[in-house]
Amino acid sequence: MAERFLYALAWLVAAACLAPIAAAAVAALAGDLATWNGLVTTVLPVYVVNTLLLVLLVAAGAAAVGTGAAWLVTMYRFPGVRILEVVLVLPLAFPAYVLAYAYTDLLSHPGLVQSTLRAVTGWGPRDYWFPNVRSLPGAATMLVCVYYPYVYLLARTAFAQQSATAYLAARTLGQGPWGAFFRVSLPIARPAIAAGTLLAVMETIADYGTVAHFNVRTFSTGIYQSWFAMQDRAAAAQLALCLLGFALLLAALERVQRGQTRSYMRGGGRLGGMARQPLAGWRAAAASLLCLLPVLVGFILPAVVLGGMAAGSGQSVLDPRYLRFVSHSLLLAGCAAAVTVAGAILIGFRARMRPGRSSRLLLLGAGLGYAVPGAVIAVGLLVPFAGLDNLIDAWARERFGVSTGLLFTGTIGLLVVAYMVRFMAVALNAFDAGLATVSPHIDAVARTLGRGPMGLLGRVHLPVLRGSLLTALLIVFVDSLKELPATLIMRPFNFDTLAVQAYRLAADERLAAAAVPSLVIGGIGLLPVVLLCRAISAEGRKAAGAAAPRPSPA
Repeated sequence: MAERFLYALAWLVAAACLAPIAAAAVAALAGDLATWNGLVTTVLPVYVVNTLLLVLLVAAGAAAVGTGAAWLVTMYRFPGVRILEVVLVLPLAFPAYVLAYAYTDLLSHPGLVQSTLRAVTGWGPRDYWFPNVRSLPGAATMLVCVYYPYVYLLARTAFAQQSATAYLAARTLGQGPWGAFFRVSLPIARPAIAAGTLLAVMETIADYGTVAHFNVRTFSTGIYQSWFAMQDRAAAAQLALCLLGFALLLAALERVQRGQTRSYMRGGGRLGGMARQPLAGWRAAAASLLCLLPVLVGFILPAVVLGGMAAGSGQSVLDPRYLRFVSHSLLLAGCAAAVTVAGAILIGFRARMRPGRSSRLLLLGAGLGYAVPGAVIAVGLLVPFAGLDNLIDAWARERFGVSTGLLFTGTIGLLVVAYMVRFMAVALNAFDAGLATVSPHIDAVARTLGRGPMGLLGRVHLPVLRGSLLTALLIVFVDSLKELPATLIMRPFNFDTLAVQAYRLAADERLAAAAVPSLVIGGIGLLPVVLLCRAISAEGRKAAGAAAPRPSPA
């Protein structure tokens, strides 16, 4: 009985994750064709072109920066390499829209850089040209600075696990370092690089705060404007369906690349990993500078700029109003993390106990939300639940003469469901990674000793998975804290969060005031990044110890 109950809950969670995606598609297809014709002849071409350009720029930038940094720290020894291979992950702590606020204040016409330039040269506003940061290339730069660590982490692992045999063979056959890299190492690591790039691209199409602040018209901004500015739910749903199709295509590509990664990994040799080659002189300085630059641009400089802005804003996080924003953010993120990880445990446990096609479908459907932007999930939840609220209200008016109002729409519970749908894949991946270390024989032994499903889960799996579940909780917590599109669309009335407050202040061009909530978001975002940095540092020490020459026996 308990086993059936757990499995039924797992299917219920998976159905909840699929429901908003299906609802967005149904609402779009049920919309008036005249609305679609209007979109095609007016804004849709602009959204398509801008979204594609943004995706291409971010994909190229993140792949180049992440792959280059991973190759340098894996293959060469130069000053600071042990520190740089860890801190290259730090830009993940900041949301892209926080970087957008910082660089807008720094690089805009009244900002520090242009003001200093005019003061030094004596130029007037029309005497020089300066790139406009609030543009599509500027938005792409902010997104590259934040999302290149996805490529860096996967590429670094791929390079570190490659056998040195093929690379050294290419060198002995006359290939230089660049030739061996492009002809041997890069093709072997290509699936990992492609997977990291696709993750960066999926986050790019889900972004709203950066493109909205830089006035770049993409599908995400179009969905929000159609829903709120024009009050056109049909247009919002149809735009959401277009973005959903693009996101699902990227999700399919990511799964294909994941399979290719496994096939490439089987071909690796076992004759030793890559040994770091020492660099000296200008080459060592150049390598250090190239690895330091992404950290400087993506973390250090924005943190310094935001700190200066916050210090001069006259606002304090200890103010009761800001404490309320913090409490709202922590409440939503905490509930979302708990619900999402609990759902992942149910789904992962069911897949463990009943392997097969149904379990694979269960995992695929539950994890699909990570490839779907928050705006699409918000539309997919609000459309059916708003209709349900209207039906209940009409029935109550007719039967009892009272209005029930909105029972589901605009509630914390519905927003937590949106977070769960968006980040379920993150929790499932962490749960599966931890469960892979538990041998199926342990399950069999526990069952033969009389443990039922609840006993097996509570007495065997959960104690072993404590670290993995804590990691999942922390990552989902911080991702929920930074999530903006779904929060903007679905938040309860007068229930603003740190992300919403930062966006609203930045939208009013009050960048100094927006720095305060932005810094708090970045500070909390450092928690999982610090844990990740510690894991990378421990891995590096282990690898160095394994690669160190051992003294021969006397």
